[in-house]
Amino acid sequence: RDQEMFNADSVWQNQVMGTGWSAVRLQRLGVWNMDNCREFPKTYELLRDLNIPLAVRGVCFARQAPGSGVQPHSDGRNFILTSHLGVKIPEGCWIKVGNEKRTWEVGKLTTLDTSFSHSTGNGSNEDRHVLIIDFWHPELSDAEKAALSFVYDLRNKFESGLIPFRKPKSVAANEEPTGLGGWWKSITGGE
Repeated sequence: RDQEMFNADSVWQNQVMGTGWSAVRLQRLGVWNMDNCREFPKTYELLRDLNIPLAVRGVCFARQAPGSGVQPHSDGRNFILTSHLGVKIPEGCWIKVGNEKRTWEVGKLTTLDTSFSHSTGNGSNEDRHVLIIDFWHPELSDAEKAALSFVYDLRNKFESGLIPFRKPKSVAANEEPTGLGGWWKSITGGE
């Protein structure tokens, strides 16, 4: 069940993170995944009670398989900070941000700015687990957080199909009309 839960929630992430990385998302783009939250009720309740200024990317349990690693990458967003809470950290696991390489500690937070190049590795024979919590950079104003939330909310709605895609008028103008207009054009020669 554990393997199935992590794999189901990570298909698109594997393109960026590599096949050894998987996650169970509790929240993404401001929306709680209640099916997953029911699997981790104490974590969900605690996160809600702490009133953390969660950023748009949200909260997930991340697993890294033995012998795998996440290649160096940057998300280019310094308006979000990320904390990793060590849950299960076998010896031989590490995270590198910029030129600084560390390990996680069980029960302790490691906070990073993911706009810096970062990578991870699991040189052990066991899975590594951390709880990842994304939150707004504390130097953002309320207006900046509101603007970013608005943009990401639109993105989430678009990705979810709640905002329909419309071709730009310049593209649509160059297409052959369909329906009654297309029929009229076909019999009149476009007049």
